[in-house]
Amino acid sequence: MKKILVVGAGPGGMMAAIKAAENGAGVTLLEKMKLPGRKMRITGKGRCNITNAADVPEIIRNIEGNGRFLNSCMRAFDNQDVMQFFTDNGVPVKVERGQRVFPQSDKAQDCVDAMVHRLHELGVHICCDMPVRDILTAEGRAAGVRTVSGAILKGDAVILAVGGASYPATGSTGDGYRMAAALGHTIVTPRPALVPLTTEEDWVKDVQGLSLRNVRLTLLVDGAAQQELFGEMMFTHFGVTGPLILSVSRTVSGLLQEKGHLLELEINLKPALTPEQLDARLQRDFEKYQRKQLGNAMVDLLPHKLIPIVIDNAFLTSEHPVNQLKAAERHQLAGVMQHLTLTVSGTRPIAEAIVTAGGVDVKEINPKTMESKLVPGLYFAGEVTDVDGFTGGYNLQAAFSMGAAAGQWSVWND
Repeated sequence: MKKILVVGAGPGGMMAAIKAAENGAGVTLLEKMKLPGRKMRITGKGRCNITNAADVPEIIRNIEGNGRFLNSCMRAFDNQDVMQFFTDNGVPVKVERGQRVFPQSDKAQDCVDAMVHRLHELGVHICCDMPVRDILTAEGRAAGVRTVSGAILKGDAVILAVGGASYPATGSTGDGYRMAAALGHTIVTPRPALVPLTTEEDWVKDVQGLSLRNVRLTLLVDGAAQQELFGEMMFTHFGVTGPLILSVSRTVSGLLQEKGHLLELEINLKPALTPEQLDARLQRDFEKYQRKQLGNAMVDLLPHKLIPIVIDNAFLTSEHPVNQLKAAERHQLAGVMQHLTLTVSGTRPIAEAIVTAGGVDVKEINPKTMESKLVPGLYFAGEVTDVDGFTGGYNLQAAFSMGAAAGQWSVWND
């Protein structure tokens, strides 16, 4: 019987341990936290968006960081396999808007419990509160691990699935980068992905907590449109967050590393209207409220908190009588409503990111087996690698697919 050591009991690590055990190996799963699946318990706001129901090519397109690297392992263990796994293990699933797949119970804990139950069924030895310091080699192969306490465990293969550097309270503190680098692996500089953005404008504090739906967001780089998305976002005391912001944040964090770029977020509050249609709408509203001041005449157009912001950015005042508004001033208002601009000053810390971009360079990993090209017997799964995607279940699917490949091939390979 082969002995497989899996370091990290997140989604990728647990799936790797399950697949290795199902293929006849004796498996030990080592986890630094007191319980397995700590980060998985908080994903999807505690609901656990386990995968996406789109076809595999669409999933790969939504894994912006090296998605094509996953083509082989994801076709071997795809989203249908993930849904079937949880259904077979007592967690029926449902598909929601955006093809997001959740447990019917809306409880991430049920997904973790199902995986842990399956691990116990298969006889996997789960060792919690046991952080690993080093991966050991013998004759050029991965041959075991040394724990922080100094204990040495030997194995025929080691699967490294310790996560990235986001949400360190869940155990992802970048340990895997150090361990992989010590064995010669290149580490692509980690940076936050799926992270809120900070902005220079102070007015965001005045509208903090305000959510916008059905808006168009354009990322401008040195004045040129780089990325355009439609959906939801929210203002905070430091800047902006929400699905649209998280989706552009990976690009932003990469550009911030290059330095010297002017990064702006342009918000179209009325994307369904052409400039001419919006002007006609303004004229109708101002005719309706012709005896009011400007601040009270826009209540049908914008959220209350946002009205003074738009007026101020149009270089007007809320007290301006509507019946004295000139056509040029009305055009200024319409322009701001469709081009409300924020200047990006940075990202929130990597510790607050949902996902880490960067990690072990995938060029040094066999995409079919997840085995290291540098150290035979060493396998990788999950966020420790330079793989990351948008929100929508894509990152968990990537972890499950990589984990399944690593678990199987660690047993099958000689």
